[in-house]
Formats: sequence, C-alpha cells, structure tokens
Amino acid sequence: MNIPELAQRIAGLVQQLMGEIRPQLMEAALTGHRAENDNPRHVDNFLSDHDLWMHHRYKEVLAEHIPSFVYASEEADPEVIGVERDPSLCVLVDPLDTSELAVRGLCGYTHVLVYSRTLARPVVAVVGDIFHHVQLYVAARDDSGRDRAFVITAEGDEFSLESPSKAALSESLVTNYLMRPQQRFRPLAGQEQLLNALGAPSPDGKARGRIGVDFGSIGLCHIAAGFTDAMVEFAKGFAIWDLSPGHYILHAAGGTVTDLHGKPITLDYGLNSLSAIKQAMDRRQKFIAAGNPRLAHEIRTMLQP
Repeated sequence: MNIPELAQRIAGLVQQLMGEIRPQLMEAALTGHRAENDNPRHVDNFLSDHDLWMHHRYKEVLAEHIPSFVYASEEADPEVIGVERDPSLCVLVDPLDTSELAVRGLCGYTHVLVYSRTLARPVVAVVGDIFHHVQLYVAARDDSGRDRAFVITAEGDEFSLESPSKAALSESLVTNYLMRPQQRFRPLAGQEQLLNALGAPSPDGKARGRIGVDFGSIGLCHIAAGFTDAMVEFAKGFAIWDLSPGHYILHAAGGTVTDLHGKPITLDYGLNSLSAIKQAMDRRQKFIAAGNPRLAHEIRTMLQP
C-alpha cells in the first residue's frame, strides 16, 4: 500500500508495544489484580500501573526511531527528548486508552500522533487496537503532500481507507462515549430530537438507525473504516490525545469533523511551544465526526443546546 516510511516505523513500534502489554492486561483481567493508582493529573480518570508502564516504554522506543522530539504524553508534562533544544516534531501519546476496560480484557487502545510544528499539522497518526483483529489504523502524509489512511490486520493485511459512510441519519450507526452515567449517558438520553431522528423509518420503512458506544480516537477510526457512520461528543468534550489521532485518520480517509456549530476543526493544533502544548493538553473539544458532510449537518440540526 506504499505506507510512508515514518508511518511504517511508528506502526511497527505501536504493534510491538501492544504485543508487550497484551499479556500483562490479560493477567490483570483473569486474576482481578488491576493495579489501580491514584491519578493526580486527571482525578476522575482510571490510572493503572499499565498506563504508566506504557508511558515510559513509549518514551524509550520512540527515541530509537526519532532523534529529537517533544514527548507529550497524557501521563506527564511535555518534555524534549534528544539533542535539539526546539525540535520540529511533537509526538502526542495516549499510552493506554480505556484502561479501565483493558484491565478487564474487554477492549483497549493506544494512540500516537506525530505533529510537525513546522507544517502546523499532523504527518503520522497510528491508533492501535490491542484485542481485536483489525489492529492498526494509520494515517500519513506522503511525499506528494497527500494524506492517506490505512488499516492493518493482525495477519499483516493492509487496506486503504478512502470510502467512509454515505448514509443518512435514519440509516446510521451513531456512537457516543456514553459510559459515565451522569456526565455522558444522561445528557445523551436528553437529546430527544436526535434520538427520534435516528429512530425514524428509513425510505424502505425499516428503522435502521442505531446508537452505539465507542471511545476515544478509535471511534473516529471506525468511521474512517466505514464500520460506523458518525460519532458525536457534546457533553464534556475530548482531550487532544483522545481526539487528534482519530481526527487525522478520519480526515485522511475523506470524512468530516466539525465543532457543534458546523465549523470544520482544523489540523493546526497550535503546538508552537512547550507552554502551548501544555495548554492544548488542558483543553477539551466537542465535535461531530461523520463519514460525510450531509450526515454531520443532519446531526448538528438535531442537537439541542
């Protein structure tokens, strides 16, 4: 599939780390020893020894492939790695997403985004799925300046992503991170217009619309692959490490990501300095992600303030 070289290397190291963490997570799931820690950075988020192990392991392995970069992990303040004082590349990492489910053996994901501060945009994103057959979702900027997206299976089969959903709302599988009862599920349940539109009959008279649960960047990757049709986040917003890798992958596949007013979300995340990177890591973004602009518009018009 002619995946650019840097993207191949990042995909390889993500696959390597998934192979290293998977046995640890399965042991935690089967023994019930989940190694939970207090989380001083994000008080209401689950944090385990496995999150911290992946955080340190990524820093080690990335340094073997990229001579100098800013390492911006969810689990620590950004820091410069390598000999350059102000490197062009910023590597944004969520070491272990949905870790409270990963230590139960249910699902777990890991995100890496390579951002060029010179170009003010991503150049590589890899989202790894630890437990499923489709293991890697990849986006990369090739030598001609074109953004391309791919999936790679556990067997090494590669597929190009360039045909996300064309469905209308009444025919769509729309996902939301609805797991938190008060913060997420209750606001979703109050969106009567959206739920009624999603449950309305399709042109053939069948009620095809569905609401589903999805998580961070993987939710946007599922849209890029055509597995789902849209994802909406209107309650709390996603942090940059949850949104940006999937945002770039869906962009490269030809999908749409807007804010709740319909304005496209830019790929320029403003990572101009260490202080700017830290500020970006403290922000949250509400969004509508969809396989096509018409579906994003339909969802936006149905959302209630």
